Amino acid sequence: MRQVTVSTHISASCEELFDFVGDLSRRPAFADHYLKDYRLASANHVGEGAAARFLLDAPIFGERGDLAITEYDRPRRIVERGRIGRVGRSPLVSTYDFAPEDGGRTRVELTTHSEPYSRRDRIRGLGANRWLRRQSEKALERLRRIFEEPAEGELERVTIAAHEPSRNPRFGAHVPRRERRSDGGW
Repeated sequence: MRQVTVSTHISASCEELFDFVGDLSRRPAFADHYLKDYRLASANHVGEGAAARFLLDAPIFGERGDLAITEYDRPRRIVERGRIGRVGRSPLVSTYDFAPEDGGRTRVELTTHSEPYSRRDRIRGLGANRWLRRQSEKALERLRRIFEEPAEGELERVTIAAHEPSRNPRFGAHVPRRERRSDGGW
């Protein structure tokens, strides 16, 4: 069993933080240091049902994984469930809890839990708790900096390959319009 819990205080409202963390397309802005090859797995990138795939870039054994938001209780809690490891056999659960505090601050707590499927997976994961704790702390620190020390320019964001939302069909716009010929036919 691997469970890691880290927390931080951020000078922003629960709603702002919740909306930012609940948008999986924005995850690389604060977690790309250990979630490599991050990409969306569905066109929906916000709220329940949003999904993503990634490579957990561990020092010895990188592991592929996927996650989907299964609980989206605004502005209190986000639960992500997925699979990680060899052939995606090990379950993964990440929980973000947001609690308002005095002075407009929010306490953000991230709990990550995974259960190795086999002895081989357990051996490969030795020392993973310490590594995952450091990476999670760094991710929350980067999230804090996004809100408290905003950088100039646009934050990193991912999309679905070859998906352009502005070109989605809307109310029959995808059906080519037939023009009447000069002789009266179609």
